[in-house]
Amino acid sequence: MSPLEPDEETTPWAVYLVRRADGALYTGIATDVERRFQEHQEGRGAKALRGRGPLRLAAAARVGDRSAGQRVEARIKRLPKHRKEQLAGDPRRLEAFVRSVVEGDEEGR
Repeated sequence: MSPLEPDEETTPWAVYLVRRADGALYTGIATDVERRFQEHQEGRGAKALRGRGPLRLAAAARVGDRSAGQRVEARIKRLPKHRKEQLAGDPRRLEAFVRSVVEGDEEGR
């Protein structure tokens, strides 16, 4: 690996929620949320978002490494709709949820 290539173990990952035109929330992870959101806007990436625009980035929070990102993403995807809405509507709540998952709190509050 060259010094200019990102190291997957040290590159900070983030979890993000995208609101589709029909109001549904999509959850994903990325190292560059703005770039990834732009890809979604252009119809590249997740099939769940293709043709479902306009899209809006509802929320995002840093999670640490990729492994933590995948854990947080999976936990959010298992939440009931009203809990996802709470996370999307309050950045502090999303950050607290991320911390709880990363630190191993099974409740994820």
